[in-house]
Amino acid sequence: MTHLTDQELEVARLIIDAVYLEDLKVEEIDPEAPLFGTGWGLDSIDALEIALAISRKYGFQLRSDDVEIVHIFASLRALTEHIQKNRTD
Repeated sequence: MTHLTDQELEVARLIIDAVYLEDLKVEEIDPEAPLFGTGWGLDSIDALEIALAISRKYGFQLRSDDVEIVHIFASLRALTEHIQKNRTD
């Protein structure tokens, strides 16, 4: 199991709260696991909820028409890195 950074823990908790994944334990999360499909099992509605939560907390919007959106949402680690580069809070 790969160690989660403090930032990854924060984003993981945000995702868990945004899409009600209370059965998922943060200490069991692989930061490289895919957020969609076989990894976390999230879907497009979850992506919208997560994007809204990120916008509220970090002060910037994730846009579905962003050419990098698939890479941004690839894993917890990729999403966290994108947030760290773009946050305005």
